[in-house]
Amino acid sequence: MSLSVQIGLLLALATAFTSVVGFLFKHRGAVESPPVSLRRPVRTSLALFRSRAYTLGILIATASWGLHVGALSLAPISLVQSVIAGGLVLLTVTADRLFAHEVTRREWIGVALAALGLAFLAATLEGAGRDPHSGYGDSTMALYVGLVAALAVGVAAAARVSAGHAGVLFGASAGLFWAASDTSIKGLSDQLGEASALAILTHPLAAVIALASFAGLVVSARSLQLGKAVPVIAVTSVAANVFTIAAGPVVFSEPLPEDALGLTVRLMAFALVIAAAALTPAPVRAAEADAPA
Repeated sequence: MSLSVQIGLLLALATAFTSVVGFLFKHRGAVESPPVSLRRPVRTSLALFRSRAYTLGILIATASWGLHVGALSLAPISLVQSVIAGGLVLLTVTADRLFAHEVTRREWIGVALAALGLAFLAATLEGAGRDPHSGYGDSTMALYVGLVAALAVGVAAAARVSAGHAGVLFGASAGLFWAASDTSIKGLSDQLGEASALAILTHPLAAVIALASFAGLVVSARSLQLGKAVPVIAVTSVAANVFTIAAGPVVFSEPLPEDALGLTVRLMAFALVIAAAALTPAPVRAAEADAPA
């Protein structure tokens, strides 16, 4: 594994912790703020910044995003996301010990299974650690990002008519929007060092990153208002990581396992992630059921 890839994975580990802390601060601020409306996303999202906790969460999340961009520019996307996904185990510990959330045994098991499954995915990424694997085909990128974004919109639409699972579904939708954004960030990182700053800012992928990131931010804020912190954040992270990891071989031509054992382990990994999602309980209003002590 090259030195640049190792540095990228260290940045990914830092991203994992800061993203969890940022998420939990945003949750604390979101539940004490007026409801976010998807019909008036800008105005209602700006109202969230009246909360100091939410503002602090956004600042931490912005720093985490910067670390993530650095990681994606140095290491293969599937390795970066696998490290971040493995950091999901930090969620229950941080929520329980630092934010005084009541974490149930079911949530502990669900998050642990998700992290284990995504770690298995990392174990099957043969030959992916030698270079950043940033090259892609324009049509493949457009098709993949478009499909993931369309799925995000569909899940958000389903969340609006769901009575008991709205928080989790909005969380999954936010994760999908961020998967589209992260895949685009990885693609745009291929231009670093070759194109001017103006060319990068006016690249079509830059617009996709901005739109998908904002959509994810709005939908995520709504999910945090409707659901308990741990299950909603876990589902958001799993949705984002699974589809971003999948972009490695699909979009950026990262190698897949060729032997039967590697394929079996990968199938087991996805089965664990699905089982973890099934363990996620239906959320209730977080301000009532999961208020910080």
